[in-house]
Amino acid sequence: MKIQTTQLMVIVFILCIPILRAEILYDIIDLGTLGGSHSEAYSINNQRQVVGWSYTIAGLSHATLFDSSGQQQNNIDLGTYGVTESKAYSINDLGNIVGSGSRAILFDSTGAGNNISLGVSVGTQSYALSINNHNRIVGWSGYKATEFDFSGTGNNINLGTTDSTVSYSYSMNDNGQIVGQRTGYAAIFDYDNGSIISLGDLGGGQSCAYSNNNNNQVAGYAWTATGKTHATLFDMTGGNNNIDLGTVGTSANDNESMAFSINNMGQIVGRSGVYGFRRAALFDASGNGNNIDLNTLIDNSLGWNLIEARDINDNGWIVGYGINPNGEHHAYLLTPIPEPTTFSLLTVGVLLLRRKK
Repeated sequence: MKIQTTQLMVIVFILCIPILRAEILYDIIDLGTLGGSHSEAYSINNQRQVVGWSYTIAGLSHATLFDSSGQQQNNIDLGTYGVTESKAYSINDLGNIVGSGSRAILFDSTGAGNNISLGVSVGTQSYALSINNHNRIVGWSGYKATEFDFSGTGNNINLGTTDSTVSYSYSMNDNGQIVGQRTGYAAIFDYDNGSIISLGDLGGGQSCAYSNNNNNQVAGYAWTATGKTHATLFDMTGGNNNIDLGTVGTSANDNESMAFSINNMGQIVGRSGVYGFRRAALFDASGNGNNIDLNTLIDNSLGWNLIEARDINDNGWIVGYGINPNGEHHAYLLTPIPEPTTFSLLTVGVLLLRRKK
């Protein structure tokens, strides 16, 4: 096959257009507040419902169900339970929301205030941090990993031990696998078999598991041998074959990272950088270091600075918080941009090549 110079130029031009467009892969939606100056989004389900917290006009932090279209006036104040402040940490695909305000709370998603205290298993303070699609809830109470009774009748289960060791449960997948931290190490809490599996670290003596998906992949962070925290994909067998996910950059301000969420596609999000220089990140799960600063995947002319990515659903929608163009600390939602034009242009390029055979 022989291609003339002009024909080759046309093909190259066509094939390069999608590459240029692919630099902007997400639209960003400012989720606003409850009238205050600050908000953060922590969880998104597969129905695009987003929860977190926001300052009210009175300057109090209240659990919030955000309007995912960005209509701030439609954000729902989920209220509290017996105290003045609260935060929502997780929403499942059924729309059930859990969080805390001194005590673990199951929130009334309508905002009518019919919130339910989930009580404690031990101690006087508790946090509900994750609810799966079977309405099983985990978190911690009295510094012990806890599974909370969804009915609110107080039949909570201490997943940790009865001794003085400290433990936290951060996530439960739909298979009932619970992950978190015990005695400073990432752990799987196997209550049914009465065992706790330590997931080790990256050579630095400390770790934490924040999220697990339905494929038994576990993500969080671990200390390296140099004393830095790095986003980590854990070996869930406890064999310590953990994968160091690294950071986004190589500068002194970017030598630490954390992973907060892994979806069922194996996509991992979190943050990279030290305090004051943090950037929302999408991590390469292979550990090959092809991590991405999410700020590079949005239109930088919009003036956003994405600080943390807290959750990613199975459709690739990402929530977190950052600094908006007005300098305000706001919750955001990133939605993937459909690219039918990319497919069309690539197809045209292939057809041109075939015609000249």
